[in-house]
Amino acid sequence: MADIKNILSKCDHTLLAQTSTWEQIKQICDDGMKYATASVCIPPSFVKRAKEYVGDKLAICTVIGFPNGYCTTAVKVFETKDAIANGADEIDMVINIGDLRDNNDEAVCDEIRQIKAACGEKILKVIIETCLLTEDEKIRMCKIVTKAGADYIKTSTGFSTAGATLEDVRLMYANVGEGVLVKAAGGISGIDDAQAFIDAGASRLGTSRVVKAVKGIEGSGY
Repeated sequence: MADIKNILSKCDHTLLAQTSTWEQIKQICDDGMKYATASVCIPPSFVKRAKEYVGDKLAICTVIGFPNGYCTTAVKVFETKDAIANGADEIDMVINIGDLRDNNDEAVCDEIRQIKAACGEKILKVIIETCLLTEDEKIRMCKIVTKAGADYIKTSTGFSTAGATLEDVRLMYANVGEGVLVKAAGGISGIDDAQAFIDAGASRLGTSRVVKAVKGIEGSGY
């Protein structure tokens, strides 16, 4: 049987829809605090207000270069510094997929390094958008993320053609270097699915559905 509290502790409770309102962001912050999720992952424009709302009770995660990843490195670095100044505790950045497909691995690595430097001690997760990559490109990204010194490699934005798969999580877990963790995001359907991704090697899950599922469990004590 799935350990619900353990699963929740690994969830970045996520709301990144373009139509998100403050009342909706406030609600996921309330849920994140109530259910002790790892963080809430929200749009950059809400970071300051959310951090002021939750204080030290909950980590605030936000996204950089999202969802396409093709803005310049300078813009991503500025976004990162701005997010941290506003109170972000964790940063999820999107790589430049065109550079990767052009075999310009050093440019991809250098960009991640610069963003990690802007993060300082804050956690950096690198979104590689697995649904758009070949197996070779996924493995190369595992090596690049490790070399660049990021904390996590993350499957997906949730805004492309597909989200996380168990096969991709297993592949990433097998190929990242020491100290790099795996985050699965996009399409995680509920508690059992979340447990399957954890069993496959994910240390974090980007999802809103686990909290929704927990709320629906009668007699769970929540």
